[in-house]
Amino acid sequence: MQVRDCQEAEPILHVASDVYSSTGSSSHEYLVPFVDDSYLSIAQRKGVQEYTAHPIEKYVAYRKLLPSYKAFVSNLDSVQIPTTIQEALKVPVWKQAVEDEIRALESNGTWTLTELPYEKKPVGCKWIFTVKYKADGSIERFKARLVAKGFTQSYGVAYQETFAPVCKLNTVRVLLSLAVNQDWPIYQLDVKNAFLNGDLEEEVYMTVPPGLENSANSHMVCKLKKSLYGLKQSPRAWFNRFAKAVIANGYSQCQADHTLFLKSSPDGKIAILIVYVDDIILTGNNAGELIELKKLLAAEFEIKDLGALRYFLGMEVARSKEGIVIF
Repeated sequence: MQVRDCQEAEPILHVASDVYSSTGSSSHEYLVPFVDDSYLSIAQRKGVQEYTAHPIEKYVAYRKLLPSYKAFVSNLDSVQIPTTIQEALKVPVWKQAVEDEIRALESNGTWTLTELPYEKKPVGCKWIFTVKYKADGSIERFKARLVAKGFTQSYGVAYQETFAPVCKLNTVRVLLSLAVNQDWPIYQLDVKNAFLNGDLEEEVYMTVPPGLENSANSHMVCKLKKSLYGLKQSPRAWFNRFAKAVIANGYSQCQADHTLFLKSSPDGKIAILIVYVDDIILTGNNAGELIELKKLLAAEFEIKDLGALRYFLGMEVARSKEGIVIF
């Protein structure tokens, strides 16, 4: 088979004829130029084709981002995140993050070292590394988190109930509307390492975390006393601990939405709290009680006061004298 370059292909003249109706005149013949492209590939014959009338680059592009968001996006891949504890311990910032996490676990009394009882299977664990960024794209902190491999837990043995309530979006909207109409302040708190505060009711054993193994604990396991990220019962254990602490301070739990807590004073003032996992919103017209509530939560858990509400459940909240806007 002879292969020819498409640029050297010569047109081949084919004879064609015009055909008229039976009542018309006789037909005549003329020459039609024809190029034989059978030796070309299918892609060359078809050429460039448009697969969509609305290409994504016309609507989503870096050039359309604000300068601050360009800096944020460009920095997302600027830091290499380790995948193993061995890699992390070679980099000072990640090593410090691991040490901070271990210190938090030890101060919280998360586990005690013991020998594995007969017929008990330990749950594995691993390290997860992430980078927290500020809105301008700069790095806020390097975070290391020890996560249990909860997918290896057996129901009825290592865990029982797992359900934990989360706030309803309609409840949040009504609460924000009420606060704006009544001109109440809206504060936001964040609970650090929330799941580590839950008390475990089940008997759970975990392998020694990677990076902490040594000759002294080579035949030991960790008996968990507190919940850990990754365990199936951790959300429920954390919420139960939180609800007990708030109710013990005189707050009533709403039955329509169990994540909403209220406290009324004799003079008719009210303080309201709503929680979604580790994010908390405070509002009400009892300023003194809101201050006391912040102190109570800070004494019970490690709390970060974020000030006025800005972000919650993926929503950006902007407030002015004219009202509130949710993005």
